[in-house]
Amino acid sequence: MSTQQAAVSPRGAARALAMLFLGAFVMGSSEMLVVGVLDLVAGDLGVSVSTAGTLVTGFALGLAIGGPILTALTIRLNRRTILCGTLVLAIACNLVVVLSSSYDLTLVARTLTGAFAGLFDAAAFAAGIAVVPRERAGRALAVVISGFAVSTAVGVPLGTLLGHALGWRGSYTAIVVLLAITLIATVALVPSVPSTGGGVDGQVRYAFAPRVLAVLALCALVFGAAFAAMTYIVPFLQEVTGVSGALISVFLLAYGVATAVGSFGGGRFADRNAGRTLIVAAVGATGSLAALYLFGTNPFLVALLLLALGAFVMGSGPSLQYRVVALAGPGGQLAQSLPASAINVGIAFGSFAGGVALGAFTASAAILTGLVIAIVAVPVAWATSRLEPPVIEDSAPVASGEPVAVAG
Repeated sequence: MSTQQAAVSPRGAARALAMLFLGAFVMGSSEMLVVGVLDLVAGDLGVSVSTAGTLVTGFALGLAIGGPILTALTIRLNRRTILCGTLVLAIACNLVVVLSSSYDLTLVARTLTGAFAGLFDAAAFAAGIAVVPRERAGRALAVVISGFAVSTAVGVPLGTLLGHALGWRGSYTAIVVLLAITLIATVALVPSVPSTGGGVDGQVRYAFAPRVLAVLALCALVFGAAFAAMTYIVPFLQEVTGVSGALISVFLLAYGVATAVGSFGGGRFADRNAGRTLIVAAVGATGSLAALYLFGTNPFLVALLLLALGAFVMGSGPSLQYRVVALAGPGGQLAQSLPASAINVGIAFGSFAGGVALGAFTASAAILTGLVIAIVAVPVAWATSRLEPPVIEDSAPVASGEPVAVAG
């Protein structure tokens, strides 16, 4: 696989990565912010809360489906051009959200924003890898992934507070301002990262090879397990752990902080051996969910287990991205967008399965559902760790679990 590094100094690389972190943070905040102000959105747009919830679904589907399609259509473009273009389009879509009084138009804008976010993800990963030496590629991926994790841990709660203080449209106005700042920073700080691959036809064959699909399935399983449990963690804390009121926020914040720390720290493990890291993450998530189910009545242990679950799940993020790109070989450019799609599929499946279990049984059933999914993920992680990248002419195959740097 050919590797093209952007000619930047270590300081320039740090600045570029900081900008990519900011972009990921703002994009992530725009995705989940609506969750915290869903009742306000529903009342303002004249729809039910359950109907307003489809604004979350629309974004997720746009990212899962539209992201790879847009990545394929822009495969020959410079990554910096794509980053700037997606930010401009995201600004336009979020302005529609701020100004529109139509639920249907808002849903369309949210879905399109999701697609642009998926394209931004892929371009950000490629640009991040391009500005660092090959041996630090995992840490570069971790910086971008951490932006999304921090948006969940910090950005969404802060945006929710702002939404309730200034109205939900005020919080999305703040998103527009932050997107504009990110656009200016991208132009100033991100170097040119030209495309190095061929056309879409040549990319597809490698990006959707069985070995890549296997890791994408692992993506869906790991995050499906976590979200089967975490989507319904509040009723579990209330009914099983005996936690209520403001104290619930402390438990949720602990999980959020753990995801942020895990996603950033996971980059070092990805650089060392991504395949082995995924096995550890799957086993760790399984153990955390099992202990959560068995010892859910102990508040102190529950807090520690939520920390562990968040760290293991998000700590796998850089390695999942790594392995997908490595195993895709020449299809790495298109493959950059696929883990985010697989993760969103896993989130949708996990939250649905956990909801069914919760409705049929008790609050602990959602945790047990997540545990079952996590158990399935363990042998899949072990199997995928043994997969090897394709052998390319004029290029030696990359050892299993080792990083591959792809620019553009």
